[in-house]
Amino acid sequence: MNITLNGERKSVPDNVTVMGLLDLLQIRHQRVAVELNETIVKKDNYPGTVIKDGDMLEVVSFMAGGA
Repeated sequence: MNITLNGERKSVPDNVTVMGLLDLLQIRHQRVAVELNETIVKKDNYPGTVIKDGDMLEVVSFMAGGA
């Protein structure tokens, strides 16, 4: 199925969850925020939130730093 991930079209397996997508992309789920169709997904819901064809996701990484 096809989704939009951070503004780019991407093909992913059917019935993949948010957690499964992060694993597939080798992204550590502890250090990101995920928005699914303009709604923030709580980390506790990553394993049970199934992504559907045509969904739009934004994955934002937390970065340390500052002056």
